[in-house]
Amino acid sequence: MLATLVGIIKDNWEWRRQIFRLGKFELVKKSRGAVLSWAWFFIRPAMYVFCFWFALEVGLRAGDGGGGAPPYILWLCAGIIPWFFMQELLNAGIDVLHRYPYLVNKIKFPLSAISGIFALAMMFVQLMLQAALIVIYLLCGMELDVYLLQVPLLLVLMLLFWDIASIMFSQLSAISKDFANLMHALSTPIFWLSGVIFNVKAINIEWIQAILNYNPVTFFVTGFRDAYYDKVWIWEDPQMCIGFAVVFVVTLLACTWVYKKFNQEVADVL
Repeated sequence: MLATLVGIIKDNWEWRRQIFRLGKFELVKKSRGAVLSWAWFFIRPAMYVFCFWFALEVGLRAGDGGGGAPPYILWLCAGIIPWFFMQELLNAGIDVLHRYPYLVNKIKFPLSAISGIFALAMMFVQLMLQAALIVIYLLCGMELDVYLLQVPLLLVLMLLFWDIASIMFSQLSAISKDFANLMHALSTPIFWLSGVIFNVKAINIEWIQAILNYNPVTFFVTGFRDAYYDKVWIWEDPQMCIGFAVVFVVTLLACTWVYKKFNQEVADVL
């Protein structure tokens, strides 16, 4: 398994320029043919955020925190914006080998590097949305502070973790459509149960907190809110950091095993 892991890392490093170019091309392809072009990268998330803001703050009065707390819209955006990236990797990222069959059957592109193309393209979108979040942050009357230094670290961790997950999921999806259907079905429950639109720190049930500590979606959503809204360092919650570290290692090992077992079969299946 160690040789397989080294091979994955080596392939991604040696093909890094091609991954970067194809990632940019994927981004251009997504905006091609639309009059508003790149504006759709902001319009869709903005509509999504507005609907949840209206339902939660205006309808359910979830933002009535009082005490001079920052606006609720900032708390909401800090969690939902990183979710957009994770949602793409949990949906389209699972079928990434079917999105680029020519790289598998004709060019013989390393399969582990194909996931990096889509993940990088979605990270470009995420960087634009994070820039928009900074603007919202400033408009809410917040000042730039040291806690925002966590944001680049979280972005790198998010790209790395979900790229690894996409490598594993795409292999399993290529072998069995049932796995892809299962993951697509789980996407909505993951959204509602991972703290994207509720504060996981307010849950007083210990066993639920313990489970959420091992949820990578919860880790990233909470981490970005810690940086933008709560003004705490992510390592101030050691249980969640340890939980994510455990999940990261387990995912990496599982990805390596799956890649070793199915890598040679995927090209024939596709």
